[in-house]
Amino acid sequence: AAVSACEKGSQWQWALSLFAEMPLYEVIPDVITYSAAVSACEKQGCWQRALSLLAEMASKKVDPNVISYSAAVSACQKGGCWQHALSLFTDMLRSKISPDVISYSAVMSACAQAGHWQWALSLLAKMQLSETWPNVISFTAAVSACERGGQWQHALSLLAEMPFRKVCPDVIIWHAAVSACEKGGQLRWTLCLLDEMPLKNVCMFQLAPPKNLSRFGCSVSLYN
Repeated sequence: AAVSACEKGSQWQWALSLFAEMPLYEVIPDVITYSAAVSACEKQGCWQRALSLLAEMASKKVDPNVISYSAAVSACQKGGCWQHALSLFTDMLRSKISPDVISYSAVMSACAQAGHWQWALSLLAKMQLSETWPNVISFTAAVSACERGGQWQHALSLLAEMPFRKVCPDVIIWHAAVSACEKGGQLRWTLCLLDEMPLKNVCMFQLAPPKNLSRFGCSVSLYN
């Protein structure tokens, strides 16, 4: 309980310190304690330690739950280790543990950072088939992956899909979509998105201005 309290209170160092002292008092960690320790590692960016704790759980016959796995996947994502994140996600499925929106979003973000847009879109599709509803973080990961992979059509498709999923695009998603169109040489679509943003209450001043747009005009709305 103390480890969990420290982790939830953002006292990550204390959480890991208390966890390390548990054997001295002959206290056996359970899945809740392990999950709190893995979450503390995730918040500190210690992905190696998070993986070590997950492996230790198996050796101690403590079955990880969705919280344990999600924290470990997030730790790997923050550490830029998309292969580890994807491997952990696969382990979750093999263990018959249903990933939640946090798990999906973390592994999608890891794939997006590495430019693996196919994986990100595949995970988004799998997420929706499993009736786990994507949130703005999930869509941000997918659109960002498309932007990095030069897939402007997919980026636009995802942006248009979001209202039907009752998810409101934020400035990060708009930025990724604008950047995807600009990188793909789709300057007319870039202008369309910029025209659409004030209608969606997105502040254009938070975006870096696209290059070479003055020669183009646009009257098409993304949502028409």
